[in-house]
Amino acid sequence: MTHVIGLTGGIGSGKSTIARMFAELGVPVYYADDAGREVMASAAMLAELKAAFGSEIVENETVNRKKLADIVFSDKRKLQMLNDLVHPRVKIHFQEWLSQHALADFVLREAAILFESGSYKDCKKIITVTAPVATRIQRVMERDGVAKEHVTARMENQWTDERKMALSDYVIVNDDLGSTREQVVKIFKTLKKL
Repeated sequence: MTHVIGLTGGIGSGKSTIARMFAELGVPVYYADDAGREVMASAAMLAELKAAFGSEIVENETVNRKKLADIVFSDKRKLQMLNDLVHPRVKIHFQEWLSQHALADFVLREAAILFESGSYKDCKKIITVTAPVATRIQRVMERDGVAKEHVTARMENQWTDERKMALSDYVIVNDDLGSTREQVVKIFKTLKKL
């Protein structure tokens, strides 16, 4: 049986970097954000999103993620509406993907809101990635070209690192790539023994 290992962390923690390190070691990685984008691109989903959040969030039959983020990250109720629309479909998408990796010892399910969405319940083990808050804010500002206020607003809608770490089996401190890679290899070796 293939074990599902959850990989999570707050915005800017470096989850994708860690996921790529595991992928380099031969671990299949499911990127929940990418799956969410794919799911949101379907015609049926676009219609539901327009109905829920207004037609201005869809341009050229594509979700304008910045406009949608501006709406949902300023209103917890609307964020919950978005999650209620997207997450059930992502769960189905994940099960289809998992069936294609049935021979793997374990797979990683990389998701920013692994705990918030309830997906952690389906994981054998959970890895949380952390980094200093100032570092996380700087990374996101540079990556997305957004103001500090935009990043902190998104952070406020995610669980704190402390809350995630309390429910995690492993914690990776991602503040130095050399040390981070060592932590990944150590956890990889442990997971191979499951």
